[in-house]
Amino acid sequence: MRPRFPSPHHVVRRRVAGLAAAVLAVSLGPAQATSRPSAQTVTVAAQQPVYRAAEGGQAAVAVVVTTSDGSPLAAPASVRYATGSGTATAGVDFPVTDGTLTFPAGSASGSAQRFTLAVPRDGAAETAETVPVSLRAAAGATVTRQPVVIIDANGLPYLDAGLGVERRVADLLGRMSLADKIGQMTQAERAAVAKDPSLVAQWRLGSVLSGGGSVPTPNTPAAWVQLVNTLQSYALSTPLQIPMIYGIDAVHGHGNVSGATIFPHNVGLGASRDPALVQDVYHATAAEVRATGIPWNFAPCLCVSRDERWGRAYESFAEDPALVARMATAVDGLQGPGRSRLAAPDGVLATAKHYAGDGDTEYGTGSGNYTIDQGVTVTDRADFARVDLAPFRAAVREHGVGSVMPSFSSVDWTADGVGNPVKMHANRELITGVLKRDIGLDGFLVSDWEAIHQLPDPAAPAGEPKPTAGQVRAGVNAGTDMFMEPHTAARFQQLLRDEVTAGRVSTARIDDAVRRILRAKFALGLFEHPYAPADRLGEVGSAAHRALARRAAAQSQVLLKNRGHALPLRPDARIYLAGRTADDIGNQAGGWTLDWQGRSGAAFAGTTILAGIREVAPRATVTFSADASAPTAGADIGVVVVGETPYAEGYGDVGGPACTWCTPPQAEPKSLSLQPGDRAVVDKVCAALPTCVVLLVSGRPQLVTDQLGDIDALVASWLPGGEGAGVADVLFGRRPFTGRLPMTWPRTADQVPINVGDTDYRPLFPYGWGLRTDPGRDRVASAGGANPAPTLAALLAPGRWQPDATLRADADTVDVARRALTAPGTTAAGRDAVLSVLRDAAQARAEAGGAPPRWAALIADADHAEATGAPGRSGALLAQVITG
Repeated sequence: MRPRFPSPHHVVRRRVAGLAAAVLAVSLGPAQATSRPSAQTVTVAAQQPVYRAAEGGQAAVAVVVTTSDGSPLAAPASVRYATGSGTATAGVDFPVTDGTLTFPAGSASGSAQRFTLAVPRDGAAETAETVPVSLRAAAGATVTRQPVVIIDANGLPYLDAGLGVERRVADLLGRMSLADKIGQMTQAERAAVAKDPSLVAQWRLGSVLSGGGSVPTPNTPAAWVQLVNTLQSYALSTPLQIPMIYGIDAVHGHGNVSGATIFPHNVGLGASRDPALVQDVYHATAAEVRATGIPWNFAPCLCVSRDERWGRAYESFAEDPALVARMATAVDGLQGPGRSRLAAPDGVLATAKHYAGDGDTEYGTGSGNYTIDQGVTVTDRADFARVDLAPFRAAVREHGVGSVMPSFSSVDWTADGVGNPVKMHANRELITGVLKRDIGLDGFLVSDWEAIHQLPDPAAPAGEPKPTAGQVRAGVNAGTDMFMEPHTAARFQQLLRDEVTAGRVSTARIDDAVRRILRAKFALGLFEHPYAPADRLGEVGSAAHRALARRAAAQSQVLLKNRGHALPLRPDARIYLAGRTADDIGNQAGGWTLDWQGRSGAAFAGTTILAGIREVAPRATVTFSADASAPTAGADIGVVVVGETPYAEGYGDVGGPACTWCTPPQAEPKSLSLQPGDRAVVDKVCAALPTCVVLLVSGRPQLVTDQLGDIDALVASWLPGGEGAGVADVLFGRRPFTGRLPMTWPRTADQVPINVGDTDYRPLFPYGWGLRTDPGRDRVASAGGANPAPTLAALLAPGRWQPDATLRADADTVDVARRALTAPGTTAAGRDAVLSVLRDAAQARAEAGGAPPRWAALIADADHAEATGAPGRSGALLAQVITG
């Protein structure tokens, strides 16, 4: 998704226009003002624009006085209040109420007084009604905001939480006008409604979103709650009181919110090979998102990244669809297993994106000046199902994902000849036919940012504003249910209304879309609890979540080379630390952090890698020089931290456009090679010190083939997020290196794209490669427990292990290990441990130069086999490397 930048049916319908008009008139009505001789000016306003009262209850309307200089009132200020005429009937639905509130001289600026409007219970089932309230200030004060009281809808079946969701949906759908329905299908951006929230009611908006960098002022958790609740109050001022749902991209933590926990990006989580960790990370993210009042996350990205040049590669868990499907546990983290936490304070609606093929497009087919993003996936249906659909199938069938976002990209089937691609947002075959009918999605689809604006419409006149009628028609008829129209919501609604009236979009299609949206809102508990409480703000950036982010960062680190056991470092090492990213938390976090494209520099509060080293190894001597200009004397180990500056979609494409509005470092050309300055620092440090460790902080592999000989230890750190101490934990051995490559590491740029399963596969490091620093035998013993299965016990025999606790590489020992993989008594943990020691042995053989010619393909295929649930085959492939 892109960010911003820069009762009977006739009763309901009769009240719709009047209710919204009343809210609009009251919130924007003219204020009464008179001049005051004093320099101090006074304003009086309703504390909030909309108040609700249930029948038999009351609304306590607060009026606040404010002085221009912040000082106490210099003179008394009074304000007269009186109920007016709305859709509620005075004397029947509410008593005529008036009176005067007086703020005595000396009252503090910001003081509030209240009056109460009691609402009798009449027992009739009915929709919501309005009671406008007029505030008139005495001489010397100005009224800046008028309130309106909403008498809640009551007695209608859809309001009964004891009924089943489907029955509630059917009842509500039958009461909705076409305007109500189209409103539910519309999503506007925060910036389009923040200055005039009454538009939420006027447009009947089903949803509002924040794009990357679209934040309230101040950007605090409390301000987010206030923002969402304010917009919600207007949604609930409509007759049917259908709550709006706020959505946001929280793709590696709640990245739009200052103070939130920033986790590693998906590529690093994929390196962990730990679906449980992924679930925990996304659960923590859900808790922080919901704590700020937001019940919907546009995540996870279940794209399969097949080309490192794609600027969104880091949003993918892996190049292997089998591993991406395993990491769909992210959905359970957000929603709870089986959607069990949707209505809980730590649950949100998940969005599987981008359906489908966004990571599989061909270089050179990108949209506009993007080189690959939003491009064309050229494929046949069988490969598309195997590579691009597989993770979405898992997300829907195994995890019950509640919503899906289609991709900007297109699909071009080879069966009918290349050259006639179809945009995914217009692809009825894949959206309605495959996703909804065949795979069985019962949730709803939300379009990407203005995505239908890209659909072809040959019938549109030149210069026609977007979206056009043809684009709206194509998008709706293809099967998308809600449309992200950030700043064109009103135009979208009018065009869709015209299309329905003309019969070009059926009412059945509209009802299907709205039914799906309402189903999610009921499941989220929004009808019972539409407002966000402010008592969970401590979840945001909590110590527990930061500890989890630190662990995730550690597990994401992949040790590619470790000559002479350079790692782990001694706790008292004399370190020369260099590189521009060693002390740059913005680079460390990557894109989608506070801004769409992220920010280099001190973008947010967190722990840089430099700070992490000093925390983890307080006895170490650390000399830091970002550009390696300081003398190296006194150090015996060089640690260089280099890599990429932040980017996101489009602007992160290799060869793509420069981000001219980003921080200056981000304007550098995007490449798979290190920037010249980074290369120079690596060369200088590695030449000056006897041991040289290089950490690559990047969203994708970086070509270092020509420098590898001078590097003793090479680490793929990916984008570890805000907890650099997690990186330091593995550098100093507090935690072992356990990560494995989620993407093939190319030897040269000419090899790209290169992926597991390719026929010509000779990378620098294969998919699944990752050296470990914990003793192999200890892993197997830990997995076996006090009473290991017989096959594990046989493998644990002393004669099967080298003095350094690595597995002996003889054929008999390897055969014992393979038998353990398929033995009935071996647990999943046991199989993982056995495969890890076999992988250690295979990698050692490859490093020693004794492996067969196809060793890289065998190691990569073994990792793929493990992800598909075939440990026996995985072991057999690794055995070919060890003994072949």
